Amino acid sequence: MTEQSTTSTEDRRVRVVLVDDHRMFRTGVQAEIGQTDRTGVEVVGEAADVDQAVTVITATRPEVVLLDVHLPGGGGVEVLRRCASLMAAPENPVRFLALSVSDAAEDVIGVIRGGARGYVTKTITGTDLVDSVFRVQDGDAVFSPRLAGFVLDAFASTDAPPVDEDLDRLTQREREVLRLIARGYAYKEIAKQLFISVKTVESHVSAVLRKLQLSNRHELTRWATARRLV
Repeated sequence: MTEQSTTSTEDRRVRVVLVDDHRMFRTGVQAEIGQTDRTGVEVVGEAADVDQAVTVITATRPEVVLLDVHLPGGGGVEVLRRCASLMAAPENPVRFLALSVSDAAEDVIGVIRGGARGYVTKTITGTDLVDSVFRVQDGDAVFSPRLAGFVLDAFASTDAPPVDEDLDRLTQREREVLRLIARGYAYKEIAKQLFISVKTVESHVSAVLRKLQLSNRHELTRWATARRLV
């Protein structure tokens, strides 16, 4: 791991809850940033779905929650909705930083509207993630450069985004698989990136094709490109 950021951890500590439905990913994040003596980050809880997340966050009252966007039980937006009172607390508010494999505009905008203080993708380094956690603890907004543009564009517009009934038929995970398929990823690559099996990827692709009434991945790619989802 590269040298830590300039944030001093000698007299700074931040209590963090990890929310992600992939145990192996949580373990990896814990190993990367959770060595408190070195990073200043203390992981005080983990959760794999919405209900677990709300329970753990309420019980531990961390300074920062690292929140995946796509979770069983309603997704990251539902966690934010149910934790609204904790975010609004006048003293020691709980702050949320989205940490997701998705870089889709609607995912970014959805969690920011829900109250998250920032959004970074899972390609972030451990050093930068530690720095981002401390910045969010301080009340800063933290975004990957490309994702910041989505937020600026969204909040500069007073028009509500149009509703796409076809897209709304898909679950969050199906949308994620759809984008990766449209970008040309092979099933094995998608499985590795999303921490799921190849068979699960195949099931999601079949469901997407059925719901959108498409015949193959080439039609799917054209469909996604036309809607600027790629």
